[in-house]
Amino acid sequence: MTGDRDLQKLLRQHRELEAFFAGDFTLRSRKPEAETDISESPQRLLEAIAEEIRACRRCAIGSTHLNAVPGEGSPNARLVFVGEAPGADEDQQGRPFVGRAGQLLTKIIASIGLRREQVFICNILKCRPPENREPKPDEICNCLPFLKRQLDIIQPEVIVALGSHAARTLLETETPIGKLRGHFHEYRFSETSRPAKLMPTYHPAYLLRNYSYENRQRVWQDLQKVADVLGLELPTSGGQRGG
Repeated sequence: MTGDRDLQKLLRQHRELEAFFAGDFTLRSRKPEAETDISESPQRLLEAIAEEIRACRRCAIGSTHLNAVPGEGSPNARLVFVGEAPGADEDQQGRPFVGRAGQLLTKIIASIGLRREQVFICNILKCRPPENREPKPDEICNCLPFLKRQLDIIQPEVIVALGSHAARTLLETETPIGKLRGHFHEYRFSETSRPAKLMPTYHPAYLLRNYSYENRQRVWQDLQKVADVLGLELPTSGGQRGG
């Protein structure tokens, strides 16, 4: 739990620093860095951030990975999925969720009547930690501004936080995923953005390790709530899903 407390402290400091500089920019009639430039298309803005991510060396892992994984999907997505960090398959391809967990996520997305290209998929960390270890607090703080800028461009209505690390980082809490999931939480990705609805749920990799009917049912219930908020028409075939 010490690591969680350290992360929460760093995130609070990061947020306070952002608020300080945002206020300073306002006084000078300038835009905060995270605001989008309406003269540019969302796609071009996301591509520019992706280039920044690929060139980033703020952390040691910026020099140890094969490929950075900025994220992919629709720049106008109403729904964004956020995981923890890229794995070996993602590191090889430079794309998010392309391994076994990614194949399951694709099925989960299809279960609510969408395709991968209609949503946006990304991670808290944009580079793979060595040996798939857990992200360190300073790595999260270095990467989080990239994610927030992406979200500020996309302006999703709903964010699905996949797994404990993503949910607790975004919500800045130490509450276990089992207590967070199943309920929408308000989330702001910038000082000026409207709040999005954030739904924590189990990570597809967790489902693969603990592939029980109960866990699949919980994820399916979470995604049903997401579909309801977005007004999606669920596919009629297949009955109860959840992975």
